[in-house]
Amino acid sequence: MQTLRIGIVGLGGNARLRHVPGLRACPGVEIAGVCNRTPRSTRDAAAAFGIPHVYDDWRELASDPQLDAVVVGTWPSLHCEVAVHALEAGKHVLTEARMARDEHEARRMLEASRRHPQLVAQIVPSPFGLRVHRVVLQLLADGFLGRLQEVVVLGVVDALADPAAPRHWRQSRRDSGLNMLALGILHETLTRWLPQPRRVYAQGNVFTPLRPDPHSGAPAPVEIPDALHVLAEWTDGARGLYHLSNVAHFGAGMQIRLYGSEGTLQLEFGDEERLLGGRRGDAGLRSLSIPDELAGRWRVEEEFIGAIRGREPVRFTDFATGVRYMEFTAAVARSLAARQPQDVP
Repeated sequence: MQTLRIGIVGLGGNARLRHVPGLRACPGVEIAGVCNRTPRSTRDAAAAFGIPHVYDDWRELASDPQLDAVVVGTWPSLHCEVAVHALEAGKHVLTEARMARDEHEARRMLEASRRHPQLVAQIVPSPFGLRVHRVVLQLLADGFLGRLQEVVVLGVVDALADPAAPRHWRQSRRDSGLNMLALGILHETLTRWLPQPRRVYAQGNVFTPLRPDPHSGAPAPVEIPDALHVLAEWTDGARGLYHLSNVAHFGAGMQIRLYGSEGTLQLEFGDEERLLGGRRGDAGLRSLSIPDELAGRWRVEEEFIGAIRGREPVRFTDFATGVRYMEFTAAVARSLAARQPQDVP
Protein backbone atom coordinates (compact mmCIF):
# COMPACT_ATOMS: atom_id res chain seq x y z
CA MET A 1 0.00 0.00 0.00
CA GLN A 2 1.60 3.22 -1.19
CA THR A 3 1.97 5.92 1.46
CA LEU A 4 -0.30 8.91 0.85
CA ARG A 5 1.41 12.21 1.59
CA ILE A 6 -0.90 14.99 2.75
CA GLY A 7 -0.32 18.75 2.91
CA ILE A 8 -2.43 21.04 5.10
CA VAL A 9 -3.18 24.67 4.24
CA GLY A 10 -4.44 26.28 7.43
CA LEU A 11 -3.76 24.03 10.39
CA GLY A 12 -6.29 25.64 12.70
CA GLY A 13 -8.80 24.50 15.28
CA ASN A 14 -10.73 21.82 13.40
CA ALA A 15 -7.59 20.47 11.74
CA ARG A 16 -5.92 20.13 15.13
CA LEU A 17 -8.98 18.61 16.77
CA ARG A 18 -10.11 16.24 14.04
CA HIS A 19 -8.11 16.11 10.80
CA VAL A 20 -4.59 15.52 12.11
CA PRO A 21 -5.55 12.70 14.50
CA GLY A 22 -8.08 11.33 12.00
CA LEU A 23 -5.57 11.17 9.17
CA ARG A 24 -2.85 9.71 11.38
CA ALA A 25 -5.24 6.96 12.45
CA CYS A 26 -5.37 5.79 8.81
CA PRO A 27 -2.62 3.29 7.86
CA GLY A 28 -0.21 4.43 5.19
CA VAL A 29 -0.86 8.17 5.57
CA GLU A 30 1.78 10.83 6.28
CA ILE A 31 1.07 14.49 7.02
CA ALA A 32 4.08 15.77 5.10
CA GLY A 33 3.64 19.54 4.81
CA VAL A 34 1.92 22.58 6.25
CA CYS A 35 1.36 26.24 5.37
CA ASN A 36 -0.39 28.69 7.68
CA ARG A 37 -1.11 32.41 7.34
CA THR A 38 2.30 33.51 8.63
CA PRO A 39 5.77 31.88 8.56
CA ARG A 40 5.86 31.86 12.35
CA SER A 41 2.47 30.16 12.62
CA THR A 42 3.58 27.64 10.01
CA ARG A 43 6.78 26.80 11.91
CA ASP A 44 4.90 26.54 15.20
CA ALA A 45 2.34 24.13 13.68
CA ALA A 46 5.07 22.02 12.09
CA ALA A 47 6.94 21.79 15.39
CA ALA A 48 3.80 21.04 17.42
CA PHE A 49 2.72 18.18 15.15
CA GLY A 50 6.04 16.90 13.87
CA ILE A 51 5.37 17.86 10.23
CA PRO A 52 8.62 17.68 8.20
CA HIS A 53 8.06 20.30 5.47
CA VAL A 54 6.95 23.94 5.74
CA TYR A 55 5.90 26.26 2.93
CA ASP A 56 5.89 30.06 2.88
CA ASP A 57 3.10 30.18 0.29
CA TRP A 58 0.12 27.86 -0.03
CA ARG A 59 0.64 27.72 -3.81
CA GLU A 60 3.98 26.01 -3.25
CA LEU A 61 2.32 23.38 -1.09
CA ALA A 62 -0.59 22.82 -3.49
CA SER A 63 1.82 22.47 -6.43
CA ASP A 64 4.37 20.20 -4.75
CA PRO A 65 4.61 16.99 -6.83
CA GLN A 66 5.65 15.09 -3.69
CA LEU A 67 2.19 15.56 -2.17
CA ASP A 68 -0.84 13.45 -3.08
CA ALA A 69 -3.62 15.42 -1.36
CA VAL A 70 -4.36 18.80 0.19
CA VAL A 71 -6.51 19.52 3.23
CA VAL A 72 -7.87 23.09 3.17
CA GLY A 73 -8.40 24.21 6.76
CA THR A 74 -8.60 27.96 6.12
CA TRP A 75 -11.53 30.33 6.45
CA PRO A 76 -13.99 30.22 3.49
CA SER A 77 -12.19 33.16 1.85
CA LEU A 78 -9.50 30.80 0.51
CA HIS A 79 -11.45 27.59 -0.02
CA CYS A 80 -12.15 28.15 -3.71
CA GLU A 81 -8.72 29.42 -4.67
CA VAL A 82 -6.78 26.70 -2.86
CA ALA A 83 -9.11 23.85 -3.85
CA VAL A 84 -9.15 24.76 -7.55
CA HIS A 85 -5.36 25.23 -7.63
CA ALA A 86 -4.79 21.90 -5.90
CA LEU A 87 -7.17 20.01 -8.19
CA GLU A 88 -5.52 21.51 -11.28
CA ALA A 89 -2.18 20.39 -9.83
CA GLY A 90 -3.46 16.82 -9.59
CA LYS A 91 -4.16 16.69 -5.86
CA HIS A 92 -7.08 15.15 -4.05
CA VAL A 93 -8.85 17.80 -1.92
CA LEU A 94 -10.60 17.80 1.44
CA THR A 95 -11.83 21.31 2.23
CA GLU A 96 -13.27 22.65 5.44
CA ALA A 97 -16.91 23.73 5.52
CA ARG A 98 -18.61 26.02 4.58
CA MET A 99 -17.74 25.15 0.97
CA ALA A 100 -17.02 28.71 -0.20
CA ARG A 101 -18.01 32.35 0.28
CA ASP A 102 -20.85 32.20 -2.25
CA GLU A 103 -22.48 30.00 -4.87
CA HIS A 104 -20.25 31.32 -7.68
CA GLU A 105 -17.09 30.14 -5.94
CA ALA A 106 -18.79 26.85 -5.09
CA ARG A 107 -19.65 26.25 -8.75
CA ARG A 108 -16.06 26.99 -9.76
CA MET A 109 -14.91 24.32 -7.33
CA LEU A 110 -17.43 21.81 -8.65
CA GLU A 111 -16.41 22.53 -12.26
CA ALA A 112 -12.74 22.01 -11.36
CA SER A 113 -13.56 18.69 -9.71
CA ARG A 114 -15.48 17.57 -12.81
CA ARG A 115 -12.48 18.36 -14.99
CA HIS A 116 -10.55 15.89 -12.85
CA PRO A 117 -12.97 13.05 -12.06
CA GLN A 118 -10.09 10.77 -11.05
CA LEU A 119 -9.46 13.01 -8.03
CA VAL A 120 -11.43 12.96 -4.77
CA ALA A 121 -13.10 16.27 -3.93
CA GLN A 122 -14.72 16.27 -0.49
CA ILE A 123 -16.06 18.87 1.94
CA VAL A 124 -15.90 18.41 5.70
CA PRO A 125 -19.54 17.67 6.54
CA SER A 126 -21.81 19.00 9.20
CA PRO A 127 -21.21 16.78 12.25
CA PHE A 128 -24.86 17.09 13.23
CA GLY A 129 -27.03 14.04 12.64
CA LEU A 130 -24.29 11.60 11.69
CA ARG A 131 -25.15 9.27 14.57
CA VAL A 132 -28.89 9.14 13.82
CA HIS A 133 -28.74 9.52 10.03
CA ARG A 134 -29.69 5.97 9.01
CA VAL A 135 -32.43 5.72 11.64
CA VAL A 136 -34.03 8.98 10.47
CA LEU A 137 -33.94 7.78 6.85
CA GLN A 138 -35.59 4.51 7.92
CA LEU A 139 -38.30 6.26 9.94
CA LEU A 140 -39.14 8.60 7.06
CA ALA A 141 -39.25 5.71 4.59
CA ASP A 142 -41.58 3.80 6.95
CA GLY A 143 -44.01 6.75 7.09
CA PHE A 144 -43.40 7.68 10.73
CA LEU A 145 -44.35 11.31 10.04
CA GLY A 146 -47.16 10.71 7.60
CA ARG A 147 -47.29 13.72 5.28
CA LEU A 148 -44.62 16.29 6.14
CA GLN A 149 -46.29 19.58 7.08
CA GLU A 150 -43.85 21.76 8.98
CA VAL A 151 -40.11 22.05 9.53
CA VAL A 152 -38.41 24.02 12.30
CA VAL A 153 -34.65 24.54 12.28
CA LEU A 154 -33.16 26.14 15.40
CA GLY A 155 -29.66 27.45 15.99
CA VAL A 156 -30.26 29.73 18.95
CA VAL A 157 -27.21 30.28 21.18
CA ASP A 158 -25.43 33.03 23.10
CA ALA A 159 -21.95 32.83 21.51
CA LEU A 160 -21.89 36.60 20.84
CA ALA A 161 -24.40 37.82 23.39
CA ASP A 162 -21.71 40.01 24.99
CA PRO A 163 -21.68 43.25 22.93
CA ALA A 164 -18.10 43.92 24.04
CA ALA A 165 -16.79 40.65 22.58
CA PRO A 166 -14.38 41.07 19.63
CA ARG A 167 -15.67 40.71 16.11
CA HIS A 168 -15.45 37.09 15.01
CA TRP A 169 -14.11 36.27 11.53
CA ARG A 170 -17.50 34.76 10.75
CA GLN A 171 -18.94 38.29 11.02
CA SER A 172 -16.80 39.53 8.12
CA ARG A 173 -18.03 39.31 4.51
CA ARG A 174 -14.43 39.18 3.27
CA ASP A 175 -13.64 36.12 5.38
CA SER A 176 -17.00 34.31 5.50
CA GLY A 177 -18.89 35.54 2.43
CA LEU A 178 -22.64 34.94 2.44
CA ASN A 179 -22.48 32.31 5.20
CA MET A 180 -24.57 33.33 8.18
CA LEU A 181 -24.55 31.90 11.70
CA ALA A 182 -25.37 28.17 11.76
CA LEU A 183 -27.62 28.40 8.68
CA GLY A 184 -25.42 26.38 6.35
CA ILE A 185 -24.42 23.64 8.77
CA LEU A 186 -28.00 23.01 9.88
CA HIS A 187 -29.41 23.22 6.37
CA GLU A 188 -26.84 20.72 5.11
CA THR A 189 -27.96 18.36 7.88
CA LEU A 190 -31.64 18.81 7.03
CA THR A 191 -31.16 18.12 3.31
CA ARG A 192 -29.75 14.67 4.03
CA TRP A 193 -33.38 13.76 4.72
CA LEU A 194 -35.49 16.34 2.85
CA PRO A 195 -35.28 17.94 -0.60
CA GLN A 196 -34.25 21.55 -1.10
CA PRO A 197 -36.98 24.15 -0.40
CA ARG A 198 -38.27 25.94 -3.47
CA ARG A 199 -38.58 29.44 -1.99
CA VAL A 200 -37.32 31.42 1.01
CA TYR A 201 -38.15 34.73 2.66
CA ALA A 202 -35.60 36.09 5.13
CA GLN A 203 -35.17 38.88 7.63
CA GLY A 204 -32.30 39.56 9.99
CA ASN A 205 -30.72 42.13 12.25
CA VAL A 206 -27.33 43.22 13.55
CA PHE A 207 -27.87 44.19 17.19
CA THR A 208 -24.23 45.18 17.79
CA PRO A 209 -23.10 46.98 14.60
CA LEU A 210 -19.52 47.60 15.80
CA ARG A 211 -17.20 45.27 17.68
CA PRO A 212 -13.48 45.52 18.53
CA ASP A 213 -11.18 44.17 15.87
CA PRO A 214 -9.44 41.13 17.45
CA HIS A 215 -6.00 42.35 16.30
CA SER A 216 -6.07 46.15 16.50
CA GLY A 217 -8.88 46.71 18.98
CA ALA A 218 -10.32 49.40 16.70
CA PRO A 219 -14.08 49.38 16.06
CA ALA A 220 -14.90 47.06 13.17
CA PRO A 221 -18.25 46.75 11.37
CA VAL A 222 -20.32 43.60 11.87
CA GLU A 223 -21.48 42.55 8.41
CA ILE A 224 -23.33 39.30 9.22
CA PRO A 225 -26.67 39.31 11.09
CA ASP A 226 -26.67 38.54 14.79
CA ALA A 227 -30.08 36.95 14.28
CA LEU A 228 -31.80 35.55 11.21
CA HIS A 229 -35.31 34.28 10.48
CA VAL A 230 -36.14 32.42 7.27
CA LEU A 231 -39.53 31.20 6.08
CA ALA A 232 -39.27 28.32 3.63
CA GLU A 233 -41.67 26.60 1.25
CA TRP A 234 -41.33 23.11 -0.26
CA THR A 235 -42.88 21.94 -3.54
CA ASP A 236 -45.12 19.44 -1.71
CA GLY A 237 -46.70 22.20 0.37
CA ALA A 238 -44.66 21.82 3.54
CA ARG A 239 -43.66 25.04 5.29
CA GLY A 240 -40.59 25.76 7.40
CA LEU A 241 -39.04 28.23 9.80
CA TYR A 242 -35.32 28.71 10.42
CA HIS A 243 -34.44 30.70 13.55
CA LEU A 244 -30.75 31.43 13.96
CA SER A 245 -29.24 33.66 16.65
CA ASN A 246 -25.87 34.13 18.34
CA VAL A 247 -27.18 36.61 20.91
CA ALA A 248 -29.94 34.67 22.69
CA HIS A 249 -29.49 33.97 26.38
CA PHE A 250 -30.72 30.48 27.32
CA GLY A 251 -31.65 29.71 23.72
CA ALA A 252 -32.89 26.39 22.36
CA GLY A 253 -29.47 25.39 20.99
CA MET A 254 -29.20 23.40 17.76
CA GLN A 255 -32.31 21.43 16.80
CA ILE A 256 -34.31 20.21 13.82
CA ARG A 257 -37.99 19.42 14.23
CA LEU A 258 -40.11 17.66 11.62
CA TYR A 259 -43.87 17.80 12.06
CA GLY A 260 -46.09 15.50 9.99
CA SER A 261 -49.74 14.54 9.72
CA GLU A 262 -49.12 11.41 11.82
CA GLY A 263 -46.08 12.15 13.96
CA THR A 264 -43.13 14.30 14.98
CA LEU A 265 -39.37 13.82 14.98
CA GLN A 266 -37.13 16.09 17.04
CA LEU A 267 -33.34 16.03 16.73
CA GLU A 268 -31.23 17.75 19.37
CA PHE A 269 -27.56 18.41 18.66
CA GLY A 270 -26.08 19.14 22.07
CA ASP A 271 -23.18 17.50 23.86
CA GLU A 272 -25.07 14.27 23.30
CA GLU A 273 -27.10 13.86 20.11
CA ARG A 274 -30.69 12.83 20.79
CA LEU A 275 -33.56 11.69 18.58
CA LEU A 276 -37.08 12.05 19.96
CA GLY A 277 -40.30 10.96 18.32
CA GLY A 278 -44.00 10.56 18.84
CA ARG A 279 -47.02 9.56 16.80
CA ARG A 280 -50.70 10.42 16.89
CA GLY A 281 -52.18 9.02 20.12
CA ASP A 282 -48.90 8.91 22.08
CA ALA A 283 -48.71 10.71 25.41
CA GLY A 284 -45.74 12.74 24.21
CA LEU A 285 -42.33 12.58 22.60
CA ARG A 286 -40.08 9.71 23.66
CA SER A 287 -36.41 9.04 23.17
CA LEU A 288 -35.85 6.75 20.18
CA SER A 289 -33.09 4.18 20.44
CA ILE A 290 -30.27 4.05 17.90
CA PRO A 291 -29.23 0.42 17.31
CA ASP A 292 -25.47 -0.06 17.28
CA GLU A 293 -25.58 -1.48 13.77
CA LEU A 294 -27.29 1.70 12.48
CA ALA A 295 -25.40 4.29 14.54
CA GLY A 296 -23.14 6.56 12.49
CA ARG A 297 -20.01 8.36 13.63
CA TRP A 298 -17.42 10.89 12.52
CA ARG A 299 -15.20 9.18 9.95
CA VAL A 300 -14.45 12.05 7.56
CA GLU A 301 -10.72 11.50 7.28
CA GLU A 302 -11.18 7.73 7.01
CA GLU A 303 -13.72 8.26 4.22
CA PHE A 304 -11.38 10.66 2.38
CA ILE A 305 -8.53 8.17 2.42
CA GLY A 306 -10.89 5.31 1.55
CA ALA A 307 -12.19 7.25 -1.46
CA ILE A 308 -8.64 8.03 -2.65
CA ARG A 309 -7.82 4.32 -2.47
CA GLY A 310 -11.00 3.38 -4.33
CA ARG A 311 -12.59 1.57 -1.41
CA GLU A 312 -15.69 3.73 -0.99
CA PRO A 313 -17.44 6.79 -2.41
CA VAL A 314 -17.68 10.14 -0.66
CA ARG A 315 -21.01 10.26 1.16
CA PHE A 316 -20.39 13.19 3.54
CA THR A 317 -19.98 15.57 1.71
CA ASP A 318 -19.28 15.84 -2.04
CA PHE A 319 -18.90 19.08 -4.01
CA ALA A 320 -22.33 18.77 -5.69
CA THR A 321 -23.98 18.70 -2.26
CA GLY A 322 -21.93 21.72 -1.21
CA VAL A 323 -23.13 23.69 -4.24
CA ARG A 324 -26.74 22.96 -3.29
CA TYR A 325 -26.36 24.26 0.25
CA MET A 326 -24.46 27.31 -1.03
CA GLU A 327 -27.31 28.01 -3.50
CA PHE A 328 -29.74 27.91 -0.57
CA THR A 329 -27.52 30.27 1.45
CA ALA A 330 -27.29 32.64 -1.54
CA ALA A 331 -31.08 32.68 -1.93
CA VAL A 332 -31.43 33.58 1.76
CA ALA A 333 -28.87 36.39 1.31
CA ARG A 334 -30.74 37.75 -1.73
CA SER A 335 -34.01 37.70 0.16
CA LEU A 336 -32.43 39.44 3.12
CA ALA A 337 -31.08 42.21 0.87
CA ALA A 338 -34.23 42.63 -1.24
CA ARG A 339 -36.71 42.05 1.59
CA GLN A 340 -38.65 39.85 -0.80
CA PRO A 341 -39.11 36.11 -1.29
CA GLN A 342 -36.54 34.44 -3.51
CA ASP A 343 -36.58 31.15 -5.43
CA VAL A 344 -33.96 28.53 -4.58
CA PRO A 345 -32.28 26.98 -7.66
